[in-house]
Amino acid sequence: MGIIAPRGTKDIFPEDTVKWQYLENLTKKIFSSYNYKEIRTPIFEETALFQRGIGETTDIVEKEMYTFEDKGGRSITLRPEGTASVVRAFLENKIYGQAQPTKYFYIGSMFRYERPQAGRYREFHQLGAEVLGADNPAIDAEIISLGIHLLEELGLKDLELHLNSVGCPKCRKVYREKLMEYFKPYLEDLCSDCQDRYERNPLRILDCKADRDKEFMSTAPKIYEELCEECETHFANVKKHLDLLGIDYILDANLVRGLDYYTKTAFEVIYKGLGAQDTIFGGGRYDGLAQEVGGKDIPGIGFAMGMERILLTIEEQGIELPIDDSIDLFITTIGERAEEEAFKYLAKLRKADLKVEMDYLGRSVKSQMKTADRNNANYSIILGEDELDKGVATIRNMKSGEQVEIKLENLVEEMTKRID
Repeated sequence: MGIIAPRGTKDIFPEDTVKWQYLENLTKKIFSSYNYKEIRTPIFEETALFQRGIGETTDIVEKEMYTFEDKGGRSITLRPEGTASVVRAFLENKIYGQAQPTKYFYIGSMFRYERPQAGRYREFHQLGAEVLGADNPAIDAEIISLGIHLLEELGLKDLELHLNSVGCPKCRKVYREKLMEYFKPYLEDLCSDCQDRYERNPLRILDCKADRDKEFMSTAPKIYEELCEECETHFANVKKHLDLLGIDYILDANLVRGLDYYTKTAFEVIYKGLGAQDTIFGGGRYDGLAQEVGGKDIPGIGFAMGMERILLTIEEQGIELPIDDSIDLFITTIGERAEEEAFKYLAKLRKADLKVEMDYLGRSVKSQMKTADRNNANYSIILGEDELDKGVATIRNMKSGEQVEIKLENLVEEMTKRID
């Protein structure tokens, strides 16, 4: 069979890339209306960025990163997520010296070595948004509403917003001790990963998919009941601003997200119709991340959406995206002279911003017309010796069947009128 695509990767062909382009263009339009500007960061970074930023005890760092040594002996990692890179770029380029807050969005490939399954690949694509330099709870509500706005604009329904606060280092320390005390009698009932997490990062036990349905999980201490005064006030104001926007939410005490850098607000939007992998997007506040990766103490909040997951949900919900993959004109030719003239007109029409195609394989008129149909052409013309001698062509509307004869010298003008 020859060389095939690596496991966990996928070729995306034109019939699907139009959907990706629609999603990307809608993202840019909606995010721009919230004054978020696009940032593009390198596809690989120094491994230390993700170890320090994401956290040594996370599944991503422990099991899933694509890490290698380059020719200079440096440890390099293909980015497994976008936030750490955005924060690194913000700090390295001293963007904190400008007026704040800074609002970014990104679209790009991420890489994690994990078992491929529906909606999850080893090379996958995320779009995300980040706000740096503001700790106002209104920003938390804004960024949640931004993601929901995009999904609603795509026509998605039956979405649930799950909300939690994971506190700050001060109140999390107290909560950590309570969790350890609570889970101690159940240690043998936990999966091997959670037994390991017990000492290193007991909050991650709450996030475990293997243990989450066990009876003792439902009665574990709830972090939003253990918050310090500052975190409690912040969380109350986040909920108040979501109420102002009319956004419903479900308080989810087990929502801690899989990355160590989260503080205070944590959230996920899920669609249960996807099964086990039901999170469409998630994120939260990461006020300590900038300092963790060696920079200033700068607050931040963001989210990431899996683009494959969004498109899978669109398919599951039977949504037809308003995609126009038609071409404006197909030129059918008879004979060598007509092919040469058509080729010249092709260039003129394309320079007038029209989508135009012709046959390059010397096929019959009947076959060329079938090709026009396959290309979903709005109009077609036939050019042969007779048409060229008379200096005219008949434009045919492929949808209505209406035909009109025009002078060839007016072809660009006439087609432009019809398409506009």
